[in-house]
Amino acid sequence: MSAEDQNADAEKREERRGGSPQSVTRVIRLLEALCASTEPVSLADLSRRLATPKSSLAALLRGLADEDFVTAAEGAWRLGPGAFGLGSALTEARRRLQSSDLVREGMRRLCERSGETVLLAVGDQEGDQVTYVDLVESRNVVRYSVSIGDRRPFYATAGGRALLSTCSPAAVDVYLKRAALGQLAPGTVTHPAALAQIVDQARERGYAQTVDQAAEGVTGSASVIRDASARVVGALVIAAPSGRAQGRLDELGRLVLEEAAAISRSLGFR
Repeated sequence: MSAEDQNADAEKREERRGGSPQSVTRVIRLLEALCASTEPVSLADLSRRLATPKSSLAALLRGLADEDFVTAAEGAWRLGPGAFGLGSALTEARRRLQSSDLVREGMRRLCERSGETVLLAVGDQEGDQVTYVDLVESRNVVRYSVSIGDRRPFYATAGGRALLSTCSPAAVDVYLKRAALGQLAPGTVTHPAALAQIVDQARERGYAQTVDQAAEGVTGSASVIRDASARVVGALVIAAPSGRAQGRLDELGRLVLEEAAAISRSLGFR
C-alpha cells in the first residue's frame, strides 16, 4: 500500500470516529487555493499544493460540487456559483461587524493574557509620531497609564519601532535623518545607526520592544496589525511597568506577536 493510500485510510478512520477537524481545515485551504488561481486547477496540482492525498481531496471536491461551491472544468476544478454567494454573504457580515470591534476584542484578549495595559497606536501623516487611539487598561493597581490621544515619537516607542519595521531600510534611514532624536529618558537610544539596527531586529522577529526609552520605568512590546489588503492598521502594544516586565520580555513579545496575527487574520489578512 502506498503512503498516499495509508494516509487516506487513516483519515477515513478518523472521520468514522466522529468527524475530522482536519477535513474542515482542508475545505478552507482548498477554497483558498482555488480563489488564488486565475485558471482551473487539476486534482494533482491541488494535491501538491495542499500536501494532501488526491483521494481525500476528490471526496471533498465532490461534496463541494454538490453544493455548487466548486465546478469541474475539463479535468480541473474552479470555484462555482455557491462560493461567490458565500463570499457576498461574508462581505456583508464584515460590513456589519466593524473592524474596530475585532481589534477591540483582540485588545481585551491580550490584556487578559498579559495582565498589562494594551494600546493601539497609529502613525501620523508625517511619520514622526504615534498617537494612541484606543486602550484597554490593566486591572493591576500599579500599571502604565496613558490617555487616548497622547502622542509619542516613533524612535523611542515600541509601537513606533514596530511601524517603522514595516518600512524599507532606506525609508527608515530617511526618517532617522529627519527626526529630532532627543533624550527622553536616561537610557533613550538616539544614535541613528543603533536605531536602524533595532528596527532591523524588529523586522526580523515580527515585534519591537523598548525598555525605559520614551519614559523611565516603562516597557513596551508591539507588533503591527494588517487588514485584508495588507495595509497596516496600526501597532498593538503591551505597556507595562519595567519592574514587572523584567523576566517576561520574551513572553510579552510572543503574546503581542500572536495576538496581532490573530487580529490581522480576523480582518482578512493572509
